[in-house]
Amino acid sequence: MLNFYGNRVRHCDGVSRRSFLKAGAMGIGGMTLANLLQAEAATGRGSSQKAIINIHLDGGPPQMDLIDPKPDAPAEYRGEFGTIRTKIPGFHVTELMPRVASIADKFIFLRSLVGAASLHDGFQCQSGFDAKELSNVGGRPAMGAVLNRLLGSPTDAAPVFVDLMQGRPLVRNSARPGFLGPAYSPFRPDISEMFPRELEEGMKGELQNLGAGHQVSLSLGDGIDAGRLDSRLTLLQGLDSVQRSLDASGSMDAMDRFHQQAYGILTSGRLAEALDLDKEDPKVLNRYTPAMQVSKLASYTSEGPLAARKLLLARRLVEAGVRCVSVSISDFDTHSDNFPRIRQLGPIVDHALWALVTDLEERGMLDDVTIVAWGEFGRTPKVNAEGGRDHWPRVAMGMLAGGGMQTGQVIGSTDRYAGEATSRPVHYQDVIATLYHNMGIAPRSVTINDPTGRPQYLVDHGQVIREVI
Repeated sequence: MLNFYGNRVRHCDGVSRRSFLKAGAMGIGGMTLANLLQAEAATGRGSSQKAIINIHLDGGPPQMDLIDPKPDAPAEYRGEFGTIRTKIPGFHVTELMPRVASIADKFIFLRSLVGAASLHDGFQCQSGFDAKELSNVGGRPAMGAVLNRLLGSPTDAAPVFVDLMQGRPLVRNSARPGFLGPAYSPFRPDISEMFPRELEEGMKGELQNLGAGHQVSLSLGDGIDAGRLDSRLTLLQGLDSVQRSLDASGSMDAMDRFHQQAYGILTSGRLAEALDLDKEDPKVLNRYTPAMQVSKLASYTSEGPLAARKLLLARRLVEAGVRCVSVSISDFDTHSDNFPRIRQLGPIVDHALWALVTDLEERGMLDDVTIVAWGEFGRTPKVNAEGGRDHWPRVAMGMLAGGGMQTGQVIGSTDRYAGEATSRPVHYQDVIATLYHNMGIAPRSVTINDPTGRPQYLVDHGQVIREVI
């Protein structure tokens, strides 16, 4: 592993943490970054520098408690949240999302998302497919892995695909490369020291059962022990001297180009700086930090206000050249105590999305970066006996922004209980097709070969959402 160690620091928000980052990638045990890059030799590189930030609302967000309120439904359906107007005439969201409401013209609200596989991981949001699809040849790849295959190059100074997901999506390897194989796995930094996310007891066992092969080391090579370095600055200085030494001796030329990229990524400083929020302007860091009490978490698996900074990390990675970043905010699996838990999580998502969209717009990046926020399914219209909402695959919610899309619109509608799509159903694959389109890739024309040599389209029935292009 590449470890970045530093002294314990206390930020302006009063939260103390150790400045620690661990760079890793998902795949099969024993693989290094150079191994993961080797299969990219035969691929071309597109000229576009567009990117995707894929935000997984882990557990399945309740559509009626966020963007599809039903104030006229009976109390056991509508819940306890009031509604507020948005910048889109006639469109209301719940009181938990005032910041998104204030810039609703920058979003596309999907209220009729259908086709959920009803599985508790993030794979469908990463690929558009059920996890069982093409399982006989290794399964479908996540979209980021496909982009790695299509757009990656051995000369890249930043990985194409970075997976920052935690909790359930991490344990269940939601960003897996499928039949493309480990060469196209995501670069997966360990951000757990920055963003704690407690696992449920069952998932702790799942993660342990995956063994050491669940995470792959990205080694710097023999003779480099980053753990001995006293600080991040010392580490970066050490990496600079290593690169200069390699260049002076001609060793870089002697290595094949795959190892050159492995060393280039880890020694350029670009990725390390992107992963270091201490490098960010304190005013920007504050913008991504909702003013909430950490002590009032409603569930031990739920994240606190600092989780909003994951989207800042995503923005910094995109600036560093990453083309697809996956992040997660947990935990929307509200089988009990739905309302106190969503009262905690809703404002975090609201603030994080507002901060990301406004930040990208001010930096002139919004038209090039497509944002999607969604979960694996919706929640039951009727509240159960424990005050929770259960799994509901019949309809779900999603939000899109950026990417040069036609924003400021609401697509689809549901019945009076937010339980069934009554107009313009949008499939998970339609969203994935739209993301590919925004990257300049025709999802119904481009194919990738599976291990049998058979070409597979990027989606099999999804269509680009016509209203947004």
